Amino acid sequence: MQTKNSHFPFMKFKWLYLGFSLLLIIPGLFSLIFYGLKLSIDFTGGTLLEIQSQSPIDEGKLKEISHSQNIDIVSLQTSAENTYIIRSKEISQEQNEKFKTGLSQIGQEVTEKRFETVGPVIGSELTRKSFLAVIVASVFIVVYISWSFREIPKPYSPWKFGASAVIALLHDVVILTGLFSILGHFYGVEIDALFITAVLTVIGFSVHDTIVVFDRVRENLPRMLKMPFEQVVDYSLTETLARSLNTSVGVILTLTALLLFGGETIRWFIVALLVGIISGTYSSIFNASPILVLWESKKNHLK
Repeated sequence: MQTKNSHFPFMKFKWLYLGFSLLLIIPGLFSLIFYGLKLSIDFTGGTLLEIQSQSPIDEGKLKEISHSQNIDIVSLQTSAENTYIIRSKEISQEQNEKFKTGLSQIGQEVTEKRFETVGPVIGSELTRKSFLAVIVASVFIVVYISWSFREIPKPYSPWKFGASAVIALLHDVVILTGLFSILGHFYGVEIDALFITAVLTVIGFSVHDTIVVFDRVRENLPRMLKMPFEQVVDYSLTETLARSLNTSVGVILTLTALLLFGGETIRWFIVALLVGIISGTYSSIFNASPILVLWESKKNHLK
């Protein structure tokens, strides 16, 4: 057996890590159950119109003009430099031009920055494919990790490595969607196609970080067969911790810069990535490994 350097007893506090994760998940789950997600027109269908005026527009007059033209505004968001993002039920290009003409008649010359229309059929199809993408990604991750770890020494099971990684990444998905459910209820933040992109990116990052730890466990197992599995995991986490944190901190700093200096249209996309990367870093270190250790300990206990 190879002699190892000192290590930190991470698994001694495994219940503390899992309990902290549970505390983070509960508010989001509560919000998802009672409030749900505030879906954008990407999913529900409708029209998004972004306009900019030279001077502030009275929101009451803007809604009055839209009402007189039978334009049903779902949400109105004001951003910097007199920019207004209007989400409504589906309208035509002709109605859009008529609406802008109505604004000009009250002395508000506006510049159209964006006009997007999504039909309800496309929105429903995107919703279905989004859920399918997350499920398929999770299944393939289990299969891939199980195949990659197929040569680990017995009695350890490779598919448990894959299942533990997926449970950890689902923790990240629940935290992220739960947070956006809370933001949607209290601040009107909507879920759009970019959010799904962020979720899939976070899944990839989280499982990548987890594989780094699990791969070191796989390397250490043949050399440390006489040691308890929990201690092997402690050694592996100690050896990979610096690498995991350095990678994550680099990504977090980049995303923070984008959040501070990026545009309005990608703000919540960056927030989703930032929250997901932080959660993914935590779960890959403090969730995936404890889950695997508890699973193996239960098996040994039953024997």
